[in-house]
Amino acid sequence: MPEESSAVDAADSAVRIFVVDDHPVFAFGMSSFLESIEGFRVVGRAGTEDEAVDGVLAAQPDVVLMDVDLGAGSGIEATRRIVRAAPGIGVLIVTMLGDDDSVFAALRAGARGYLLKSALPDEIERGLRAVASGDVLLTAEVGRRAIDLLSGARTTGPVVFPELTHREREVLDLIARGLDNQAVARRLVLSSKTVRNYLSGILAKLAVPDRSALIVRAREAGLGRDAPDAPA
Repeated sequence: MPEESSAVDAADSAVRIFVVDDHPVFAFGMSSFLESIEGFRVVGRAGTEDEAVDGVLAAQPDVVLMDVDLGAGSGIEATRRIVRAAPGIGVLIVTMLGDDDSVFAALRAGARGYLLKSALPDEIERGLRAVASGDVLLTAEVGRRAIDLLSGARTTGPVVFPELTHREREVLDLIARGLDNQAVARRLVLSSKTVRNYLSGILAKLAVPDRSALIVRAREAGLGRDAPDAPA
């Protein structure tokens, strides 16, 4: 009985983690790695924005390990929705995207940590423990850039449409240049369905009625100013 009680106590005290990534192999590998660490327990996985939000709110983990690019969805928007609904759940971004826009958008959405997928295993472990404890964890490189962004030291000017993710702005820029969905899909190596999903999300976030109005607003904001690309 004492041994069973100890096992139950250990499970109860474990950091409960929910993994969100749209690449099943990566999500499975990361989950297996985390399960091998004493004091960690993976309580769920998801590969889309809606699955992530629903799964996290149902499982109520201590930490969400979140990718930024979820195919047709956005890890940053999922973070915003999760933090709004359950402020006590910490979100640690682990992604391939290290651009300033993604970092800034994630922090604005409420993420408590931001690591690149090139981070060492012990950095990911340290980040999860820090976020679970209520701290903020950024790699040295990301941290320096975040300080620059938040202190106004950035020299490239304000982010256009900060409510959009980096990928959504890429899609919008190409649309503003006059490319149709198929051309955008070819340029960004996406499916036409994914581009349509991005477009629907952009229209909703910017509260514009249709594609024509969207192009006008994007060009007024400075996007799509380059000459239209030749059809691919």
